[in-house]
Amino acid sequence: MPKTTRRLIISFAVLMIIVLVVGGMGLYVVRRSFPKTSGTLQVPGLEQEVEIFRDTMGVPHIYASNQNDLFFAQGYVHAQDRFWQMEFSRRVGSGRLSEILGDATLEQDRFIRTVGWHRTAAAELELLNDHELSILNSYSQGVNAYINQQSGKLGLEFTLLGLTGVRYEPEPWTPLNTLTWGKVMAWDLGGNRSAELTRAHIAARLGSQAVDDLMPPYDESHPTIVSSSLSEVTLASIPDSLFTLNTLGTGPGLGSNNWVIAGSRTASGKPILADDTHLGIQMPSIWYEVGLHCSPVSPECPFNVVGFSFAGVPAVILGHNDRIGWGVTNLGPDVQDLFIERINPQDPNQYEYQGRYLDMELIREEIQVAGQDEPEVVIVRKTRHGPIINDILGGIEEDWSFGWQPLAFSWTALEPGTIWQSVFMINQAQNWDEFRAALEFWDVPSQNFVYADVDGNIGYQTPGRIPIRAAGNGSIPSPGWTGTHEWLNTIPFESLPSVLNPPSGYIVTANNAVVDEDYPYFISTDWAPGFRARRIAEMIEALESISLEDIPPMHGDPKQLYAVDILPYVLSTQPSDPTHAQLLDLLRDWDGYAWRDSVAAAVFEALRVHLVDRAYGDELGDQLLNRSRSSLMIALKNHLPDPETSWFDDIYTDQVETRDEIVLLALEDTVQELSEKLGKDIESWNWGRLHTATFKNQSLGQSGIWLLEWLLNRGPVAVDGSSGTPNATSYSFANPYEVSAVPSQRHILDFQYFEQSLSMHTTGQSGHPFHPHYDDMIDPWRNIEYHPMLWTRGQVEAAVADYLVLTP
Repeated sequence: MPKTTRRLIISFAVLMIIVLVVGGMGLYVVRRSFPKTSGTLQVPGLEQEVEIFRDTMGVPHIYASNQNDLFFAQGYVHAQDRFWQMEFSRRVGSGRLSEILGDATLEQDRFIRTVGWHRTAAAELELLNDHELSILNSYSQGVNAYINQQSGKLGLEFTLLGLTGVRYEPEPWTPLNTLTWGKVMAWDLGGNRSAELTRAHIAARLGSQAVDDLMPPYDESHPTIVSSSLSEVTLASIPDSLFTLNTLGTGPGLGSNNWVIAGSRTASGKPILADDTHLGIQMPSIWYEVGLHCSPVSPECPFNVVGFSFAGVPAVILGHNDRIGWGVTNLGPDVQDLFIERINPQDPNQYEYQGRYLDMELIREEIQVAGQDEPEVVIVRKTRHGPIINDILGGIEEDWSFGWQPLAFSWTALEPGTIWQSVFMINQAQNWDEFRAALEFWDVPSQNFVYADVDGNIGYQTPGRIPIRAAGNGSIPSPGWTGTHEWLNTIPFESLPSVLNPPSGYIVTANNAVVDEDYPYFISTDWAPGFRARRIAEMIEALESISLEDIPPMHGDPKQLYAVDILPYVLSTQPSDPTHAQLLDLLRDWDGYAWRDSVAAAVFEALRVHLVDRAYGDELGDQLLNRSRSSLMIALKNHLPDPETSWFDDIYTDQVETRDEIVLLALEDTVQELSEKLGKDIESWNWGRLHTATFKNQSLGQSGIWLLEWLLNRGPVAVDGSSGTPNATSYSFANPYEVSAVPSQRHILDFQYFEQSLSMHTTGQSGHPFHPHYDDMIDPWRNIEYHPMLWTRGQVEAAVADYLVLTP
């Protein structure tokens, strides 16, 4: 079916639903998938009764007398609220979206089938032990019990697809679907493949020195998470080439903040732990809050934990149990390399390696496409370094430095892993040693874990499978035929950065450099630049005694330290234009806080984008400029102190431009852009008019059909913060200023009394449009408000809004 025809049908279907809503029947269509959350439900497959208490925000606390029923009920509850999200995510992970969405998603499916997330997940399934498989099976049985009960009324998205002619019965959920979902998350947090190509492109266009200039090293004045003197590291034997750590910086994007404060710095004398994970904005939220309580807790049923889970995955990913709590940020290690392969001119399915031609592994993938009788066939060509990705991504027509040289993709997540064993062990860990033992199995995606316990300990641990290379650091594509850049091994867990109870009394991580230059292993060239970590450390150091009430302002802090660093050089300019002078006066009086009602924040954010474009756009060209704007923000900070640097000269003019001339041109660009977008009245140029968050349904909500988007999406809403502020409402510098990544959840753990802990995530617990819990968290989230993170059964019962009993 042609795309235009499908769009017309979808538009008509949505219009009919709206008409039905007006007429009264639409209410039934929308509400029939809402789950039953009060009363009693008989659910075949349970062994004994399970109680589910939901609070006023829709957060369920599940009480079960045995482990199988506990995870069965978690699967059931996830499916009640989020089954379409689960269905969509498993289709993403297995490259099967085109079966229901047609050729619009074919390119994505081709790439995922080529990389092979589903193949790796299937190999992981074979490695699970009986305990892990039992949990995954119980969870899957709970999901399937709900699918069977709700057949034909699983969600509005299914109804909309049915109106376009796409009707199908969802397949049973299996443990493989959970494992495949893990690959989706690993990909989102996974690596530096785009940075490698950007470096290669810059080097090809401007020379290798330009790479260091435009993707500069991490600022040594910014914090590292663990200094080598504090790290619990045991050094193994490694090649001499790995002792050179040439850390480079990147700009804003996916990331996170977390910090943990020891009792020596808190009013209660007990630790406080704060976490906010930064992920791409979406609808519904990627997170789902839940409490999992064995009643009673016993060796056979050892779980008593609350926090944030993923719909589609058993257990809790972030949170606390009765003894310990934890939070994560993305470590961002270099776990992806691109290898340039030499193909046998006589046989395209052979490649050169150390003087011999080796046969590629050929894998046939068939992709069913809605509206097509025959499947699309992908022949994956795989070398010792991984699949050839530019068979289906890029090619000779793309303007990059490689033309069409075959690039094989190596990624640690393409080897079977043990992350689920780690998750289940973390949920049960009772102390630092057990926590670290659990993290030995956490392989991909590697994260920064902060830790605290009720005994007063705080700690940090890097886990993950991080490669040791024979030569180089993988920061640019490497020759695959020589064998000189192979992965030799991975950094041993005992040598990964770790610290317990540091003398400072706190630990901060914000995707900044983990270690200093004395650390002997190579971890990454792509740290976040360190502004968020620097600001969080400033706020902690400024307080003599920290209480729970001090943490929300830290979560919501919109201080733009990047502005503090670069504005002195911008403000030294002497404009003759009165409007330009007015803008500089606004910036001169600005305190650096990117509040949504700030005019100066809007001026600064627009100005810094235009400064980058004016300084580097002439040398880089549009495509490379768009690829590298994030790192160019840091390059700009480094170049502004030198008013005569050649980067400020426009190569297309006869005269030699200086910094001040570029600032004036960027001010002119800023006035023009903001006048067009916000009007001529400068006093009305509030940051929140530009900087908005729109929560888009991750599937049908990005169709371009306004009726469908009206049904499924929420927003835009004005938000505080920016890229690089602790309240990291980031936007793409290539497409400013709409929010593209957000603090997707926040939680604050109080180790004096867990009952005082707080949490919130972005949209709501429900994935059903128009359900009361579909969007009830958006305003509290953007205003840095929280709800109680309930803990004890008495606290849970006192806050109950809905009570459901599941019976066998």
